[in-house]
Amino acid sequence: VFHPGAHCEPECRMANSEDRMTEAQFHGIERIAKGLDEVHKCCAGFKTKLLLECTAGQGSAIGWQFEQLAEILKRVRDATRLGVCLDTCHLFAAGYDFRTPETYAEMIGKLESAIGVAQIRCIHTNDSKRELGSRVDRHEHIGKGHIGKSGFANFLNDPRFREVPFILETPK
Repeated sequence: VFHPGAHCEPECRMANSEDRMTEAQFHGIERIAKGLDEVHKCCAGFKTKLLLECTAGQGSAIGWQFEQLAEILKRVRDATRLGVCLDTCHLFAAGYDFRTPETYAEMIGKLESAIGVAQIRCIHTNDSKRELGSRVDRHEHIGKGHIGKSGFANFLNDPRFREVPFILETPK
């Protein structure tokens, strides 16, 4: 499980303020895909699946929109060797609201449309110290942050994720 990376073009500070992908983000996505192709080439025959983790969208990070992850999957030569890891704090910080059944269904619809729910192979379960859409990655204990327990209930009660591992990342 790893974050895809970031682009380092001159306009990187402004790139994430837009809803659509910028040229710099496309360039970053292209470089990430080429890097993954190289890893796959060097590790031909390996059975390990690499999981792209969604990001909160800080700075010039790539992967805070489902469409960005989908572009990486589309550009990698052998996408069957990849999957996606969702991080609840990162999703929330990136602006995906899943605290109610309605907003959860809307987010899952966007996920299904861009990536496909079947691509989700792991879920990091973290509450968020920061508010919805803050683009700040600060994990909090479940129920003590801005997401609240109801948001986690939506994931835990979704039968599509019954076989997907959930990993808590906050300290004991």
